[in-house]
Amino acid sequence: QVVLQESGPGLVKPSQTVSLTCTVTGDSITTRSRYWTWIRQPPGKGLEWLGAISYDGDRKYSPSLKSRTAISRDTSKNQFTLQLSSAAPDDTAVYFCCAGAGTGVLGLSALDTWGQGTLVTVSS
Repeated sequence: QVVLQESGPGLVKPSQTVSLTCTVTGDSITTRSRYWTWIRQPPGKGLEWLGAISYDGDRKYSPSLKSRTAISRDTSKNQFTLQLSSAAPDDTAVYFCCAGAGTGVLGLSALDTWGQGTLVTVSS
């Protein structure tokens, strides 16, 4: 059983950084041809692809958020992280970490495993 669990502060002040960690159990983030992805869903809106890191550490980001986004990993902890800097109220969303046979950039159907999601509110 593969389980992904998001964690991190649920309340972020404007201009600060959304910082989230995805802890993976039941699989290794270095498993060949597996990709590890961040998705978010603002209230009342659809799912938005943020970026991904591959099994070998390659990274790809949404062009609209690239300047503010950093995805990293810690293979010793089997975790990967999201940092979204200069947060604003429009960044309020449920954030999901996901895994799949692709990054999901061409379609979220490539993502076969999802975390439960965690709500991050950006507000003063």
